[in-house]
Amino acid sequence: MKTINTIPTSKIQRASKLLQTGAKVGVNYVKYYGDKLLHSEATAQENLDESNAKDIYDGLKTMKGSALKVAQMLSMEKNILPRAYVEKFSLAQFSVPPLSAPLIVKSFKNHFGKHPSEIFDKFNLNSVNAASIGQVHKAEKNGETLAVKIQYPGIAESISSDLALVKPIAMRMFNIQGKDSDRYFKEVEEKLTEETDYILEFQQSEEIANACAHIPNLKFPSYYQEFSSERILTMSWMHGIHLSEYTAKPIQQEKSNQLGQALWDFYMFQIHSLKKVHADPHPGNFLVNTEGELIVIDFGCMKTIPVEFYIPYFELAKKENIENPAYFEKKLYELEILRPDDSAAEIVFFKKLFYEMLTLFTQPFQQETFDFSDADFFGKIADLGAKYAKSAELKEMNGNRGSKHFIYINRTFFGLYNLMFDLKAKNVKINNYSPQL
Repeated sequence: MKTINTIPTSKIQRASKLLQTGAKVGVNYVKYYGDKLLHSEATAQENLDESNAKDIYDGLKTMKGSALKVAQMLSMEKNILPRAYVEKFSLAQFSVPPLSAPLIVKSFKNHFGKHPSEIFDKFNLNSVNAASIGQVHKAEKNGETLAVKIQYPGIAESISSDLALVKPIAMRMFNIQGKDSDRYFKEVEEKLTEETDYILEFQQSEEIANACAHIPNLKFPSYYQEFSSERILTMSWMHGIHLSEYTAKPIQQEKSNQLGQALWDFYMFQIHSLKKVHADPHPGNFLVNTEGELIVIDFGCMKTIPVEFYIPYFELAKKENIENPAYFEKKLYELEILRPDDSAAEIVFFKKLFYEMLTLFTQPFQQETFDFSDADFFGKIADLGAKYAKSAELKEMNGNRGSKHFIYINRTFFGLYNLMFDLKAKNVKINNYSPQL
């Protein structure tokens, strides 16, 4: 893959890049209107989606950072975005143009005052993979193979301005109105800022790896503080293929069941025992080794779950609470899904919406085992998402719904469900995790 020698880092440079991308999208719409005269509406729309997805991704991948991270997050919204966007944006998980060798050397000199060859016995200046915030290189030290993650320069400093640039797009896409919207974007900004702090990631990696070491068929790298800094993180090299590569092959049911159970137990133990969870469940953060073990390789995005959110959130995972109208409404207020200033029509609408959502989405929690290969279950989730994405009634209402904690907790569950479905894991024991430390 061709390397890049520079990344636009100033607000003006990055805004200019987005404007260039916007101009290309404008041209695509002109082509779309001509296309409709020659082809069906569906064909014209498909061509438009493919052109827009390519041009937007091509623009973001040269910017890297939080703008590209947002695309990666959106790639998990399989029930909202058209297929072309999901396929193209998913490349942001672990396949974007890497930095050139001179920029890598410069990063090491900035953080360690040395060339990487002076620190490691061997260091490959060609990256193994590159994602939205950093890229990974292979190295050797004292006979051990290491993975060295290097952050792109200027990324941490551009988060706030990047989010300001994408905010209008996100607000339209998710029907977020101006009033009180800042608290949602502040939550995203804080998490993205944390992801650029590799000292924090080092601490989180060791903490979660130690706490979850007892979970069967789950592995973690070892981390090396002496070769790590605020922008460079070094860990042991883990052998395996990305989860997306594994699921692209014919399913080995027993192995997939084992992986699915490990993945589910990993998340349930974190959520219910640690009240802190790995909130970035995309395939690029997991490897599968030849023994059928799941390897977790990235802990940049961790979400602490406050007790005042955790309790009502999981109380609404119980069928008897969903079916109790008064209790159900009370919990919706506690979770800020219903608001004191709601009209009678808004209360009726959002109670119905969340009743439908929770009745469907919480089904795994109401059984001892669950079949995550059930296409009917996931088809219903997709249909429900499509129904409300197109709802004219919803678009007329205030879309600012729910505690700010929903952003990353819902992202975690949607990502986890998608991974479990991709694995086609069956007979997963829902309460198999150890309930307490």
